[in-house]
Amino acid sequence: MARKAGLGRAESEVLRYISDHHPITVREAADHFAETRGQTKTTILNVMERLREKGFLIREPVEGIFRYSPSQPKNRMLRDLVRDFVDEMLGGSLEPFTAYLAENPPVSDEELARLKATIALLEQDTAKEDEVHER
Repeated sequence: MARKAGLGRAESEVLRYISDHHPITVREAADHFAETRGQTKTTILNVMERLREKGFLIREPVEGIFRYSPSQPKNRMLRDLVRDFVDEMLGGSLEPFTAYLAENPPVSDEELARLKATIALLEQDTAKEDEVHER
């Protein structure tokens, strides 16, 4: 199933929780959100089904009970959600995103090292593309 863009706040929270606790039943997720957010089982079921319809979750019957899991690994899902956010909310421009990072420290040393490594990869890719276009 093709993934449809757009997640609300509740959907994002449920998706993150399921990504960290899968495979999970509606009851297990509902118990967590009842305790932490005061949400009902019906609400969580509806959110989980919307996420499944949008292609973010899959469900498989295990011993007569559906167990839900993310449709893709968490790191890929987060990367896709950030890409969608940049495309849809920031018009494809990374400038507001990088300004946010610069203005809202602290960024841990580990996060900063990962950002620098990512920038280095982007610079390598850009250099390779420039070489191809020069030929």
